Parts: sequence; structure tokens; C-alpha cells
Amino acid sequence: MNNQYTIATIGSHSALQILKGAKDEGFKTLVIALNKQISFYKRYSFIDEIVGVDSFSEFPEIEEKLIDKNVIVIPHGSFVAYLGMEGNKKMTLPYFGNKKVLDFEFDRVKQGEWLKEAGINTPKEFKNIKDVEFPVIIKSFGAAGGKGYFLINNKQDLDKKIKLFNGKQFVIQQYIVGVSLYIHYFYSPLTKTLEILSMDRRYETNVDALGRIPFNVDPSYVVVGNSPLVLRESMLPEAYEMGEKVVKKSQELISSQGLFGPFCLETIITPEQKFYVIEISARIVAGTNLFIEGSPYADLLYNEPMSTGRRIAREIKNAIKENKLKEILD
Repeated sequence: MNNQYTIATIGSHSALQILKGAKDEGFKTLVIALNKQISFYKRYSFIDEIVGVDSFSEFPEIEEKLIDKNVIVIPHGSFVAYLGMEGNKKMTLPYFGNKKVLDFEFDRVKQGEWLKEAGINTPKEFKNIKDVEFPVIIKSFGAAGGKGYFLINNKQDLDKKIKLFNGKQFVIQQYIVGVSLYIHYFYSPLTKTLEILSMDRRYETNVDALGRIPFNVDPSYVVVGNSPLVLRESMLPEAYEMGEKVVKKSQELISSQGLFGPFCLETIITPEQKFYVIEISARIVAGTNLFIEGSPYADLLYNEPMSTGRRIAREIKNAIKENKLKEILD
């Protein structure tokens, strides 16, 4: 039954994990790849078909070619980065997830309201420049892997950095000092249960190297890699509670369907062991690529290797068995 469907995604971000997980669950697989990267994706036997494009902006043009393949599209961070929010919304192919959540993920003001109304502890945000208490971090709207983030320590630097946005939207947040922790969740609308599948830290240039640099440079938050991290067990119940609150509020605030599938709460933990949620990513995140063979947390839930990519495919497989596929596709 599964091989009647093709799991597809664009060749970037977490595509390999998604397609490997889909193949492990018995689906056919397809990647839409840049022509210059086709030879790279040919290396992997779990990818059944490669569709080449010169640019991911061509995605709408190839949708018609994919309809007959019974494709289910799995979005990841590059979908918003390359296709834009409207490009995702206009997609006609069956799409795993709730597109209404995109408005809240992309708009940092709406995102902040979502988290606050869910009762989540978040950094203070400054709407008026006159009220800013330094240090702060400025973030552009949308998913860009940390690009467009600036740490600001004084008013002069703030005025300078704001000009760089050139009319683009941004938010000014209190800078929280602590350890970063990215919690990878999966919410199943079929079983109404939340799972924590893994956790990571991001390695960002050049902020993670500043302690080894003997001169003054502006910190950069562009993500270049990830490292695994395990949370102390006494804090794990709160991690679950935060995820459950976010899902419940999404069902009230966004739509009855709410947020489902993979998502990530990006947190900072202070020396007082207090969580601050700085962002939410309402889809699979690249940090899950560390755990293609599972993680300590996935091992507690499954007696087999379970990546986030495979968990997505498992949810689709279960929906097919239960004749509920329409409930998880947009």
C-alpha cells in the first residue's frame, strides 16, 4: 500500500534524512534537486527519482509533472527560505502539515504572541527603541539559518544595525545568557500524543569561536552544524509540558487542526535552570540530522532506529492504514 505513494522533498536541509526514513517505511522517494547537485543525490540508493531544476523557484512549474506520481511533499526549512511563505501556501501537491501555522512561524510578532499565550517563558521584546535594555539581539523575520541576527550592546550599534534591514521586518529581543538547547518534538494528530525525539545545540559562525579569537569581531549566528545534547532528567517533564502547551494553544489560536508533526522549541537555559523559548520552528529542523539512527530519547519510545524523518513517514503510513490521510495533509 505504501509504495503507491511517493514521498518527495527539495534537495536541501534535511532531505536525506526525510527520504531515508520514507524508504525505511516502504515508500517510493523523490527529490527535487538543483541540476548542479544531481550527481550528489545519485550517491544514495534510497532515492528512487531525481527531478532536476536550475532554481528552486521553478517548483510551481514542475508541480503538474508530479501529480500523477501520487506525491506527498514533506516541507523543511529550505521551503520557506527558497519558495517563500506564499509559495508554500499556493502549493497544490498534498503537503504534510498545517500551512496555517506558517503565518505564525514566519511573523515573529505573531510567534511571540503564540508562545506567550501558551504560558511559555520568553525573552522580553522591545517594540520601542527608546525602551531597549542592552544587550539585545535583533532577528529578521522568516527562516534563514541564523542569517540576519545581530547582538547589540549599545544605542549607537543598534541604530547602525537597524539600517541594515532596509525596511525588512525584524524583532528586538532581550539577550538571554545561558546554554542553548533545541528540543525536537513530534505531535501525532492520530494518537493525540507528543513525543520528544531528540535534542541538539547549534554550532554558529563565528559566535561559537569567539573565545578563541584574540581580537574584536562582530558575532555571527549563521548555523554551520549541530552537536547532540542530553537534558538532565529532572528538567525533562518541563520540556514535555512546554511542547504540550504550544500544541494546545495552536489548536485554539491558529485552527482546530493546530500544529502537528515535527517542530522544535529553541531554548536558552539559564544558570538558574530556567527555560527561555527564543523561537519555534514549526517543521523538521536540521539538528535532527544528527539522529538518523535514533537518539537516546527516541530509543526510550521505540525499539528500532527512529529518526524524525522516519517518524514523519510512520505517521503517514499509519494514516493510510486508518484511512485518515486527509487529516494530516494540507
